[in-house]
Amino acid sequence: MTAATSTLVVPPGLRGVVVTDTAIGDVRGEEGRYHYRQYDAVRLAEARSFEDVWFLLREGRLPDGAEQAAFAATVARARRLDPALAVPLAAIAEAGGPLLDQLRSALSVAGARRGCRPLLDVDDETARDDTLALTALVPTLAAALYRLGRDQEPVVAGPSLGTVAAYLHNITGEDPGPGTVRALEQYLIATIDHGFNASTFTARVVASTGADVAACLVAGLAALSGPLHGGAPSRALELLDEVGDPARAGEAAAAMLERGERLMGFGHAVYRTDDPRSRLLHQVAAALGAERLVAAEQVEAAVLAALRRAKPDQRLATNVEFYAGVVLEAIGLPAELFTATFAVSRAVGWSAHLLEQRGEGRIVRPAARYIGPEPFADVPSV
Repeated sequence: MTAATSTLVVPPGLRGVVVTDTAIGDVRGEEGRYHYRQYDAVRLAEARSFEDVWFLLREGRLPDGAEQAAFAATVARARRLDPALAVPLAAIAEAGGPLLDQLRSALSVAGARRGCRPLLDVDDETARDDTLALTALVPTLAAALYRLGRDQEPVVAGPSLGTVAAYLHNITGEDPGPGTVRALEQYLIATIDHGFNASTFTARVVASTGADVAACLVAGLAALSGPLHGGAPSRALELLDEVGDPARAGEAAAAMLERGERLMGFGHAVYRTDDPRSRLLHQVAAALGAERLVAAEQVEAAVLAALRRAKPDQRLATNVEFYAGVVLEAIGLPAELFTATFAVSRAVGWSAHLLEQRGEGRIVRPAARYIGPEPFADVPSV
């Protein structure tokens, strides 16, 4: 084989394959840690605001006091709903379907309304402006579509509220309590970025083609809609519902494993130890006084014991989705908003990756190994 035609066979799902360099963050699976830029992500969730971490991913550093206020004001302006979107949003909501599907359509319309041009054809400032504008709109659009689906008019919080408080206000029409805001803020910070997960990789692949920002973010949303990615928190709650009495959790888990079913909320593709996001969200759930926390703890212990018995050669621990569902439910969010809420945070990470990918200037174009019938057979005549 010549260098031009040689191929490298890699593991299924690209497991462990490094496809590019990034300065945005990393997951240390063996250590049970992950970071954004130079900071531990869990520590950021414990100590900083959502806007601070958003700024960090965009600028590579945390803001000072003046920058905090300026960036928060910029985001508040960007999240305002264009009146021209009222008619298409109403039509999208009336068409129905899962909220994340509606959000994909709404973001496409918002990108068209903004006049987003291909990343290949715009300068750095325009690319940065487009990513901030559309990322800031994600929570506004999600809340508006949710309300429209209930025959309620969208509301948009004033500029004095931060991103997280504004999102909750736009869902309920009321200002949320500080404890609720902080709980959701910690969840959102903890899920902004997490290595080259499916949605981040998808968004970067589309960005590598030079597509516009809206197209890249919609691609990320499409990947996030899969139950094995963004849909897992609500399915983890379904597991709690299916188990019912925590006393029978071990028996139920063993039966599910015997049937070959996946236990949502357990195991991770990267971590070989406890998922640090799960530990953080357990603490958040405790601080909220989550009604399901005790039952969730009992089910968690029983399921982990069942997994150890069934798969003694694997290190399977609780992942982020298990306690994410408990936290989001305790905040008062309905399950249909879970994945859209995940998108509110992950869009920040995608946007940083889009800008980084744009700087590479090369399209992502892997190969596939053909395993079909012997090629170039004679085509039979009719």
